[in-house]
Amino acid sequence: MAGGFAGGGAAGGRAEFYEGKITGYFILACIVGSFGGSLFGYDLGVSSGVTSMDDFLKKFFPDVYHRKQAHLHETDYCKYDNQVLTLFTSSLYFAGLVSTFGASYVTKRRGRRASIMVGATSFFLGGAINAAAMNIAMLIVGRVLLGVGIGFGNQAVPLYLSEIAPYRIRGAVNQLFQLTTCLGILVADVINYFTDRLHPWGWRLSLGLAMGPATAIFVGALFLPETPNSLVERGHLEEARRVLEKVRGTHKVDAEFEDLKEASEAARAVKGTFRNLLAARNRPQLIIGALGIPAFQQLSGMNSILFYSPVIFQSLGFGSSAALYSSIITGSMLVVGALVSMVSVDRLGRRFLFIEAGVQMILSMVVVAVILALKFGHGEELTKGVSTVLVVAICLFVVAYGWSWGPLGWLVPSELFPLEMRSAGQSVVVCVNLFWTAAVAQCFLAALCHLRWGVFVLFAALIVVMSIFVIVLLPETKQVPIEEIWMLFDRHWYWKRIVRKDPKYPGNLHQQQQEMARA
Repeated sequence: MAGGFAGGGAAGGRAEFYEGKITGYFILACIVGSFGGSLFGYDLGVSSGVTSMDDFLKKFFPDVYHRKQAHLHETDYCKYDNQVLTLFTSSLYFAGLVSTFGASYVTKRRGRRASIMVGATSFFLGGAINAAAMNIAMLIVGRVLLGVGIGFGNQAVPLYLSEIAPYRIRGAVNQLFQLTTCLGILVADVINYFTDRLHPWGWRLSLGLAMGPATAIFVGALFLPETPNSLVERGHLEEARRVLEKVRGTHKVDAEFEDLKEASEAARAVKGTFRNLLAARNRPQLIIGALGIPAFQQLSGMNSILFYSPVIFQSLGFGSSAALYSSIITGSMLVVGALVSMVSVDRLGRRFLFIEAGVQMILSMVVVAVILALKFGHGEELTKGVSTVLVVAICLFVVAYGWSWGPLGWLVPSELFPLEMRSAGQSVVVCVNLFWTAAVAQCFLAALCHLRWGVFVLFAALIVVMSIFVIVLLPETKQVPIEEIWMLFDRHWYWKRIVRKDPKYPGNLHQQQQEMARA
């Protein structure tokens, strides 16, 4: 399960003595906790569909609507190039970026469950305001509240799942977050497909239904157990042990509970957690978990396709309903990818999925770029055969992302940080992730307009860089207890040169303790 490594190096090494089984209480906690991802997913899916609906565009973005109508049956890279329209999408992620630091405080001081509940409340309010919006200002305010909800949810849910899970199935359990995100996208795509036919208020229903998952998560969170890690961290030792025994289905939790206590003691000894992220002993976690993976997850180009899949398909000459239908197909591919990842991540490992998917995503983007360079942008409708190849290539890209950078972009960072850095580290992860999410969302349509097919070549090149990053710097973390993750860096060909320079590095402290014991 959880616990970070102990700062003094004492924790860890007891994993072979951990006992427990999969209990109904644990399953319930995982299901309710993981549904925090549905907030993120529903918004990704619903905003992409709503921004292509004629009734929505006529009310808030008439210039875009008239431009779209003028090129209704033609391909045009620049149909939707409007910065205010993209601000409707990206404002949510800028708000989430800022709110994640408040989420860090709540998660650390009040627990993971409290952050999930705050996020659900804010998301509910945002959905209500967006559904009732009469002007762009109301839309943006609603989006900001949705962003606060996502900032809190994305900060707390991956931590909650990683901490509540037995370490042998931590990968699969953590990926419930990605699965519910994908299901949220798919549900939103299906809803958009039907609400697009409800004139002139269908878009209000799509946006307002965000209150549904928010309500379900808030009510479910009332019955969630707090993670034993959080309870120990806040000094509630008796309750922590009681929850641990109930989640594991056994009273024989001494080894795991001792690791949690030692990790918590080390965490309390650390002052200035954000500053300590810069320490040499935490350099791998900072570079890989806090900066590299969350940034690359967005720079893959996947969220651009999720944000704007109906817009992309309409720009490619598909009709409005056909575009929304194609979005349902891509949403289904994400769910398939998430299920494949859940089954394989603790067997094949994180690195294998990253590398295999990198190859598949690069080839898919190259195919899309070549087709668009040869066939697209001349004011003509794409043929049915060419359109089919484009959809297939995009689906292969999406399903590869669905079993790699999508779920692993949240799983791997949540595994890497020690307990004393976990809340602060996860805040940086979410902050970096949402910054690049917002930046890509704000820039993609303009890039599509100006770079044309070259934007997909750019994404292919970035995926090459991402894959090399993983091959060179990321050690395999499958079936390694979180308490012992630091040992991977101690054995890594590159990171061991960095972390061993820090006198407070657990390996150095452990060696000093052994020398003192021998003396």
